Amino acid sequence: MIKRLSMLGTVLAALAFATGAAFGEQIRLGAMPLSTWWYVGAGGIAKLVQPHLPAGTTIEVLARGGGIANPVVTNENKTQIAFSNVATAAWAWMGDPDIYKGKQHQDIRGLVGGITPLWVVAMLREDYIKKTGNDTLEKALADKNLRLIMKPAGSSVPPVARVVLETNGTSLDIFKKEGRLIQVDAAQTTTMLRDGRADLYFESAPRGHPAVTELTLTVDMRFLDYPQKSLDALAKIGAKPVSMPPIFKGQNGPTKTVDLGTSIIAHKSLPDDIAYLVTKLIVENKAELVKSHQAFSAFVPEEAWKPENNGIPLHPGAERYYRERGWLKAVTQ
Repeated sequence: MIKRLSMLGTVLAALAFATGAAFGEQIRLGAMPLSTWWYVGAGGIAKLVQPHLPAGTTIEVLARGGGIANPVVTNENKTQIAFSNVATAAWAWMGDPDIYKGKQHQDIRGLVGGITPLWVVAMLREDYIKKTGNDTLEKALADKNLRLIMKPAGSSVPPVARVVLETNGTSLDIFKKEGRLIQVDAAQTTTMLRDGRADLYFESAPRGHPAVTELTLTVDMRFLDYPQKSLDALAKIGAKPVSMPPIFKGQNGPTKTVDLGTSIIAHKSLPDDIAYLVTKLIVENKAELVKSHQAFSAFVPEEAWKPENNGIPLHPGAERYYRERGWLKAVTQ
């Protein structure tokens, strides 16, 4: 009897593996820390996907990671699905020499691209501008007393800030050495800026970003244009120069900045059926996702398959879904 039960268990496990739905399997969804839109958005995706997963399979949102880190941990299969920047996914795949030290991360695949623009912006406290008269990035970065605040390494913000600083005669290393650089999670920045402990803030700012929205409603901030020399240098590393529409308090019109894009990626071993399911649910339920976070309102489902909106090859499960919709037909036949 025991031998029969053992054989039955082996057969069931084999069937589960073959369908990509192992009993008790946990899918980890990489996001970012609390108070970021990726964490909120990931919660919306998990809520949407969970009821449709095979019995015993769960999806867990991780409150850590970032634009630089998520392609790495997904490549290592520590997260099976994750939010990513289109730019950072491409940088990781190619092994960008500056950001990924030449190491290629080619076990990642695209699921859904073009989720929303991801602008990386620079803001100055109005109190600082009034006190110093420094009302542009060039002027502020020339100030030897300027205090800078941003997310820690792992976010896509520091690489952008690094280029901006270096094209304006300074560097992150100088700010660190002189004790003028603060790197904390987004949840802490509002308090520090409100208390006057920092002056210049670099942040990723999609529409409806919780921390940026709270900050601009409680602290007088001014969004600054990136100098053209910074935009030119950023374009060379895959950060797309754009004119960001005025969507936050503190923008006195469109802001010249860069867009890194937002996508959903997966490890190549994610079962095809699961990849197909997640892709289908995200693409076909935009209205439901917008309820979880308004950043999804910029999502154009019909363009989710496009190479420029993913930056890396599609997962076979996602590709199957897009073929069924007829969207891939024009470029594959």
